[in-house]
Amino acid sequence: MTLGLINANPVVHAKKERIARPEDHHAVDALDIYDFVRDIRDPEHPYSLEQLSVLSEESITVDEKLGRILITFTPTIQHCSMANVIGLCLREKLKNCFPPHFKVDIKVAPGSHADEDAVNKQLNDKERVAAAMENPNLRQLVDECLYSSEL
Repeated sequence: MTLGLINANPVVHAKKERIARPEDHHAVDALDIYDFVRDIRDPEHPYSLEQLSVLSEESITVDEKLGRILITFTPTIQHCSMANVIGLCLREKLKNCFPPHFKVDIKVAPGSHADEDAVNKQLNDKERVAAAMENPNLRQLVDECLYSSEL
């Protein structure tokens, strides 16, 4: 975690209850993906992306016919220096968990980040994502966000 917090006092929301799904549920939908990624810890704070309203079920779109998943997240502030890390966490979490025919796009919500185009380009370029994940410090930060038991 960084020492100088960009957003020292984020608004924290209560976690929502998980919705029980029938055992015969086989289609991939937004709730499946949301349940899978909602507990990712924010890189700067000991709260989940759900608690900080960075992510919601409504911010996830699934088109099973076209094999596309779109996750749109909203950083807590316009100049969030951790937006790329949040996107990398989402991508890493989904990497091996859904059928390989799905194309995953991850974007910041329109107008929610000062460098929206640059962040979106970084998060959806396979070579840039691979290079970022080869950085040991960045890899450690992503792993801490994905596997933290502090929540």
